[in-house]
Amino acid sequence: MLSHSAIWEGIDALARRHGHSVSALAKLAGLDATAFNVSKRISKDGRERWPSTESIAKILEATGESIDSFLAGGTFMQMGGAAIRTVPLLGLAQAGNGGFFDSAGFPAGQGWDEIALPMPGENGIYALEVQGDSMEPLYREGDRIVVSPTEQVRRGDRVVVKTRDGEVMAKILARQTGRQIELHSINPSYPPRAFELTEIEWIARIIWASQ
Repeated sequence: MLSHSAIWEGIDALARRHGHSVSALAKLAGLDATAFNVSKRISKDGRERWPSTESIAKILEATGESIDSFLAGGTFMQMGGAAIRTVPLLGLAQAGNGGFFDSAGFPAGQGWDEIALPMPGENGIYALEVQGDSMEPLYREGDRIVVSPTEQVRRGDRVVVKTRDGEVMAKILARQTGRQIELHSINPSYPPRAFELTEIEWIARIIWASQ
Protein backbone atom coordinates (compact mmCIF):
# COMPACT_ATOMS: atom_id res chain seq x y z
CA MET A 1 0.00 0.00 0.00
CA LEU A 2 1.31 3.48 -0.88
CA SER A 3 1.14 5.95 1.97
CA HIS A 4 1.08 9.73 1.83
CA SER A 5 4.50 9.95 3.52
CA ALA A 6 6.01 7.31 1.21
CA ILE A 7 4.93 9.18 -1.93
CA TRP A 8 6.52 12.40 -0.69
CA GLU A 9 9.65 10.56 0.42
CA GLY A 10 9.91 9.17 -3.12
CA ILE A 11 9.87 12.70 -4.53
CA ASP A 12 12.44 13.87 -1.97
CA ALA A 13 14.69 10.90 -2.77
CA LEU A 14 14.37 11.53 -6.52
CA ALA A 15 15.45 15.14 -6.02
CA ARG A 16 18.45 14.07 -3.91
CA ARG A 17 19.59 11.48 -6.45
CA HIS A 18 19.75 14.15 -9.14
CA GLY A 19 21.37 16.81 -6.97
CA HIS A 20 18.31 19.06 -6.79
CA SER A 21 16.16 20.64 -4.15
CA VAL A 22 12.47 19.78 -4.51
CA SER A 23 11.90 23.31 -5.84
CA ALA A 24 14.58 22.87 -8.50
CA LEU A 25 13.13 19.47 -9.42
CA ALA A 26 9.68 21.02 -9.87
CA LYS A 27 11.07 23.77 -12.14
CA LEU A 28 13.05 21.20 -14.14
CA ALA A 29 9.78 19.39 -14.81
CA GLY A 30 8.00 22.58 -15.87
CA LEU A 31 5.95 22.80 -12.68
CA ASP A 32 5.49 25.65 -10.23
CA ALA A 33 8.58 25.90 -8.02
CA THR A 34 6.46 25.46 -4.88
CA ALA A 35 4.63 22.35 -6.11
CA PHE A 36 6.57 19.98 -3.84
CA ASN A 37 7.25 22.29 -0.89
CA VAL A 38 6.76 20.78 2.55
CA SER A 39 4.11 23.44 3.26
CA LYS A 40 2.02 22.06 0.38
CA ARG A 41 1.87 18.53 1.78
CA ILE A 42 -0.63 19.18 4.55
CA SER A 43 -3.55 21.58 4.20
CA LYS A 44 -4.32 24.23 6.81
CA ASP A 45 -7.11 22.09 8.21
CA GLY A 46 -4.74 19.13 8.62
CA ARG A 47 -5.77 17.09 5.59
CA GLU A 48 -3.10 15.26 3.60
CA ARG A 49 -2.35 16.67 0.15
CA TRP A 50 -1.14 14.24 -2.49
CA PRO A 51 0.92 15.08 -5.59
CA SER A 52 -0.92 14.46 -8.84
CA THR A 53 -0.02 11.57 -11.11
CA GLU A 54 0.66 14.15 -13.83
CA SER A 55 3.29 15.91 -11.69
CA ILE A 56 4.97 12.59 -10.88
CA ALA A 57 4.99 11.68 -14.58
CA LYS A 58 6.61 15.01 -15.41
CA ILE A 59 9.44 14.65 -12.89
CA LEU A 60 10.13 11.12 -14.11
CA GLU A 61 10.31 12.35 -17.69
CA ALA A 62 12.54 15.29 -16.69
CA THR A 63 15.00 13.05 -14.83
CA GLY A 64 14.85 10.08 -17.19
CA GLU A 65 13.82 7.73 -14.38
CA SER A 66 11.29 4.92 -14.55
CA ILE A 67 8.38 4.40 -12.20
CA ASP A 68 10.23 1.36 -10.80
CA SER A 69 13.28 3.42 -9.86
CA PHE A 70 11.03 6.10 -8.36
CA LEU A 71 9.26 3.54 -6.20
CA ALA A 72 12.51 1.87 -5.21
CA GLY A 73 14.09 5.18 -4.21
CA GLY A 74 11.57 5.88 -1.49
CA THR A 75 10.18 3.70 1.27
CA PHE A 76 7.51 1.96 -0.80
CA MET A 77 9.18 -1.40 -1.19
CA GLN A 78 9.72 -1.73 2.55
CA MET A 79 5.98 -1.66 3.15
CA GLY A 80 3.29 -4.29 2.87
CA GLY A 81 5.59 -7.28 3.29
CA ALA A 82 7.23 -6.92 -0.12
CA ALA A 83 9.83 -9.55 -0.91
CA ILE A 84 13.46 -8.59 -0.55
CA ARG A 85 15.90 -9.81 -3.19
CA THR A 86 19.68 -9.85 -3.10
CA VAL A 87 22.10 -8.65 -5.75
CA PRO A 88 25.88 -9.03 -6.14
CA LEU A 89 28.00 -6.32 -4.45
CA LEU A 90 31.56 -5.25 -5.21
CA GLY A 91 33.77 -2.34 -4.19
CA LEU A 92 34.33 0.22 -6.95
CA ALA A 93 38.13 -0.04 -6.57
CA GLN A 94 38.02 -3.83 -6.96
CA ALA A 95 35.89 -3.53 -10.07
CA GLY A 96 38.88 -2.52 -12.18
CA ASN A 97 40.59 -5.84 -11.58
CA GLY A 98 40.13 -8.65 -14.06
CA GLY A 99 37.68 -11.49 -13.59
CA PHE A 100 34.74 -9.66 -12.03
CA PHE A 101 32.83 -8.80 -15.24
CA ASP A 102 32.15 -10.38 -18.57
CA SER A 103 32.61 -8.45 -21.82
CA ALA A 104 29.09 -6.98 -21.62
CA GLY A 105 29.54 -5.63 -18.10
CA PHE A 106 27.60 -8.34 -16.24
CA PRO A 107 28.93 -9.82 -12.97
CA ALA A 108 31.17 -12.85 -13.43
CA GLY A 109 33.63 -14.92 -11.44
CA GLN A 110 34.16 -15.13 -7.69
CA GLY A 111 34.67 -12.53 -4.98
CA TRP A 112 31.29 -10.81 -5.07
CA ASP A 113 29.44 -10.16 -1.81
CA GLU A 114 25.65 -9.70 -1.59
CA ILE A 115 23.26 -7.07 -0.29
CA ALA A 116 19.51 -7.06 0.16
CA LEU A 117 17.80 -4.80 -2.34
CA PRO A 118 14.25 -3.58 -1.62
CA MET A 119 13.14 -3.12 -5.21
CA PRO A 120 11.59 -5.22 -7.98
CA GLY A 121 14.38 -6.75 -9.97
CA GLU A 122 15.60 -7.46 -13.44
CA ASN A 123 18.23 -10.03 -14.20
CA GLY A 124 21.81 -8.80 -14.35
CA ILE A 125 21.66 -5.81 -12.00
CA TYR A 126 24.35 -5.50 -9.32
CA ALA A 127 25.65 -3.04 -6.74
CA LEU A 128 28.96 -1.20 -6.42
CA GLU A 129 30.23 0.54 -3.29
CA VAL A 130 31.35 4.11 -3.98
CA GLN A 131 34.93 5.04 -3.19
CA GLY A 132 36.40 8.51 -3.55
CA ASP A 133 34.70 11.90 -3.67
CA SER A 134 34.31 12.69 -7.38
CA MET A 135 30.50 12.36 -7.21
CA GLU A 136 29.95 14.25 -3.95
CA PRO A 137 27.51 15.44 -2.76
CA LEU A 138 25.25 13.13 -4.82
CA TYR A 139 27.11 9.93 -3.94
CA ARG A 140 29.49 9.75 -0.99
CA GLU A 141 32.14 7.20 -0.10
CA GLY A 142 30.43 4.07 1.22
CA ASP A 143 27.15 4.65 -0.65
CA ARG A 144 26.00 1.71 -2.75
CA ILE A 145 24.86 2.28 -6.30
CA VAL A 146 22.79 -0.24 -8.22
CA VAL A 147 23.78 -0.68 -11.85
CA SER A 148 21.94 -2.14 -14.84
CA PRO A 149 23.93 -3.18 -17.93
CA THR A 150 20.70 -3.54 -19.92
CA GLU A 151 19.19 -0.06 -19.38
CA GLN A 152 19.49 2.34 -22.31
CA VAL A 153 22.05 5.06 -21.56
CA ARG A 154 21.29 8.66 -22.51
CA ARG A 155 22.95 12.02 -22.13
CA GLY A 156 22.67 13.26 -18.55
CA ASP A 157 22.44 9.77 -17.03
CA ARG A 158 24.50 8.73 -14.04
CA VAL A 159 26.64 5.84 -15.27
CA VAL A 160 29.43 3.48 -14.37
CA VAL A 161 32.09 3.20 -17.05
CA LYS A 162 34.88 0.67 -17.40
CA THR A 163 37.79 1.42 -19.72
CA ARG A 164 39.82 -1.20 -21.53
CA ASP A 165 42.72 -0.21 -19.25
CA GLY A 166 40.73 -1.46 -16.25
CA GLU A 167 39.62 1.87 -14.76
CA VAL A 168 36.08 1.88 -13.35
CA MET A 169 34.37 5.16 -12.50
CA ALA A 170 30.96 6.57 -11.61
CA LYS A 171 30.25 9.69 -13.68
CA ILE A 172 27.62 11.65 -15.59
CA LEU A 173 27.41 10.98 -19.32
CA ALA A 174 27.64 14.58 -20.52
CA ARG A 175 28.10 13.97 -24.25
CA GLN A 176 28.27 11.05 -26.67
CA THR A 177 29.07 11.01 -30.37
CA GLY A 178 29.77 8.21 -32.77
CA ARG A 179 33.43 8.29 -31.74
CA GLN A 180 33.73 9.80 -28.26
CA ILE A 181 32.11 10.17 -24.87
CA GLU A 182 32.57 12.96 -22.36
CA LEU A 183 32.16 12.22 -18.66
CA HIS A 184 31.59 14.75 -15.88
CA SER A 185 31.85 14.54 -12.10
CA ILE A 186 29.46 16.22 -9.67
CA ASN A 187 32.42 17.46 -7.63
CA PRO A 188 33.82 20.53 -9.48
CA SER A 189 37.33 19.65 -8.29
CA TYR A 190 37.40 16.91 -10.94
CA PRO A 191 37.68 18.07 -14.57
CA PRO A 192 35.66 16.47 -17.40
CA ARG A 193 37.20 13.45 -19.08
CA ALA A 194 36.88 12.44 -22.72
CA PHE A 195 37.42 8.97 -24.15
CA GLU A 196 37.35 7.43 -27.58
CA LEU A 197 34.66 4.76 -27.76
CA THR A 198 37.39 2.28 -28.63
CA GLU A 199 38.84 2.91 -25.16
CA ILE A 200 35.59 1.93 -23.42
CA GLU A 201 34.82 -1.67 -22.49
CA TRP A 202 31.26 -1.03 -21.25
CA ILE A 203 28.87 1.60 -19.87
CA ALA A 204 26.05 0.77 -17.45
CA ARG A 205 23.34 3.04 -16.08
CA ILE A 206 22.98 3.75 -12.35
CA ILE A 207 19.33 3.05 -11.53
CA TRP A 208 19.23 3.31 -7.73
CA ALA A 209 21.36 4.30 -4.75
CA SER A 210 21.37 3.26 -1.11
CA GLN A 211 22.54 6.23 0.95
